[in-house]
Parts: sequence; C-alpha cells; structure tokens
Amino acid sequence: MDSSWMNDFAQLLGDRNVRVARFEFAYMASRRDGIRRPNPRAEAVLDEYRAVVEQVHAETGGTPVIGGKSFGGRVASMVADELYAAGGIRGLVCLGYPFHPMGKPEQQRTAHLAELATPTLICQGERDIMGSRDEVAGYALSPAIRIEWAPDGDHDLKPRKASGHSFAENLAAAADAVDRYIGG
Repeated sequence: MDSSWMNDFAQLLGDRNVRVARFEFAYMASRRDGIRRPNPRAEAVLDEYRAVVEQVHAETGGTPVIGGKSFGGRVASMVADELYAAGGIRGLVCLGYPFHPMGKPEQQRTAHLAELATPTLICQGERDIMGSRDEVAGYALSPAIRIEWAPDGDHDLKPRKASGHSFAENLAAAADAVDRYIGG
C-alpha cells in the first residue's frame, strides 16, 4: 500500500481532491515481518476486503468508490456487485487489472466481468502483460465497464522510453480519468 507507485498515484488523486483510503491485505503486511507466504487465491481475501469497505463507510459516512491496483482491483471487482446492489458503494476503479495470470493468457479472469452491473473504470496499459489492448478487445465485458488505455503502458502504466510517452503523463491521465469518473 505504500509502494512508490501507490504513493505517487494517491498523491495525484489527492491533488485532484479525491480522497484515498489505502490498506494492505494481511498476507502483504506479514511480509514486513519477514514472513514470506505465497499470494492467496483472490477468493480467500474477499471478507478482508469487505471489512475494509465497511470500516471506510463507518468512518466517513459516505458511499465510496472501491478499487485497487492489480490483485486489489481484481478482489474489489469480485465483491463490487454485491456491495453495489446493497447501496454500499457507488462504483469500482481498477488500475492495471490482471485479466489473466502472467504468461497464461488462456486462463482468463473475466467471467464475472461479463455480467458486472457496477459502474466500472479500468485504467490499463496498452501492452499490459496481464491484459493488453489487443487481448482485452476479444473479451466479453459488461457495458458497465469503461477502459481508459495508457499509451504504450505496461502493467504499471509505464511506457517504453522510445514510445514518445512518459510515465508521469500516463499516471496523470489515469488520475484525471479516475477524477472524471468519480465526479461524473
């Protein structure tokens, strides 16, 4: 939750008056103590995510837009419709969604995205190794999902130097898209 990427993106959102609440899944927090566990299955942390959303709602009294980066966005997408139907959230934002495991495009993580009812914004790099623009074009996705593409961006939205685009530009464009989505 406090990687340089997350810090930079949270700052960009804060600069746009978007309030950000970050948290760390327990498996990630345990790594700070030197305990190295494999990543859990997304289904194993759904209750943990729900509890954080409930805590944010209790502390702010507002109805948040939920989301996350990569795995966090995938988990958020898996609880989104349940929370949206109950009036607990206003929408979903996924940053660098892992449409499939790295190097395994045949193992798509998109079944629930075809029927997603929650208004959703996905900010994705055009050459993301877990869901490039060309790959995603062939997926059956709900009309509730809007994708903003980072030019030549990878999973972190970072373009190659020779692309003519910069990482700062891609991050700022993604923050602008999130700001428009939340405000609009």
